[in-house]
Amino acid sequence: MKKDLKQVLTTSQDWWPADYGNYGPFFIRMVPKVDHPLIDEEDAAALKAKILASGLTVPQMVRTAWASASSFRGTDARGGANGARVRLAPQKDWAANTPKELATVLQKLEAIQKAFSKSGKKVSLADVIVLAGNAAIEQAAKSAGLDVQVPFTPGRTDASQAQTDVNSFASLETAADGFRNYAAAGQKRSPAELLIDKANLLTLTVPEMTALVGGLRALNANTGGVAHGVFTDKPGTLTNDYFVNLLDMSTKWSKSDGREKLVRDFVKAWTRVMNLDRFDVVLR
Repeated sequence: MKKDLKQVLTTSQDWWPADYGNYGPFFIRMVPKVDHPLIDEEDAAALKAKILASGLTVPQMVRTAWASASSFRGTDARGGANGARVRLAPQKDWAANTPKELATVLQKLEAIQKAFSKSGKKVSLADVIVLAGNAAIEQAAKSAGLDVQVPFTPGRTDASQAQTDVNSFASLETAADGFRNYAAAGQKRSPAELLIDKANLLTLTVPEMTALVGGLRALNANTGGVAHGVFTDKPGTLTNDYFVNLLDMSTKWSKSDGREKLVRDFVKAWTRVMNLDRFDVVLR
């Protein structure tokens, strides 16, 4: 039965108006199929090196990757990083995504993507955006004295504007994202409620939500780069400073646990968010 189910969900049908090879979510996702060999670990490492040398900051890369992936909604499995729709209308103009900065970052990442493609191999901008976020986190952890490798699974593709109905995708715009300390004007519910709602849409557990809030604050991932709630004098470094400064300083902390645990938990939760829409790999 499992074999039959996998065949049904991954077999292309001519009568589907859009086909990307997996119908697990049971709705139409206009994302092109992969038409080239995927990049390997060596390619990913080379791309990350180019990205880190591009002049982009850790917060800029983290904010862009989060903007791309965090549009996912577990309620209907729409949104996510696959398709790189963060560069298309309407997502490129959403206030939470800091449009001016987003355009600058995407321009540099697209230049890296195109330069790589001249080598004879191909990589999607969607994959490059996620790689940039991963590279930023690895660099931020290194600045805190920890070496981590953020897991990466290639295979995302780039949707076109023609495959992205503006009115349909407009419904995905977030009114509040506590991970970025963002709330649109006119919100009547408490920030705590709005944060929990966003975490629920991202299908996060309480520990995952906690690690991401603390880590993203330390990384200065707030919309627009505002300093509210950053709670560290080393923004852009992946530390547990947010919690150290937030909680009572008489609390006893374990030197062998706090800082490293936050980084490890953050990386694990971050990777899950980056792959929330990867239905193409679920049944591999």
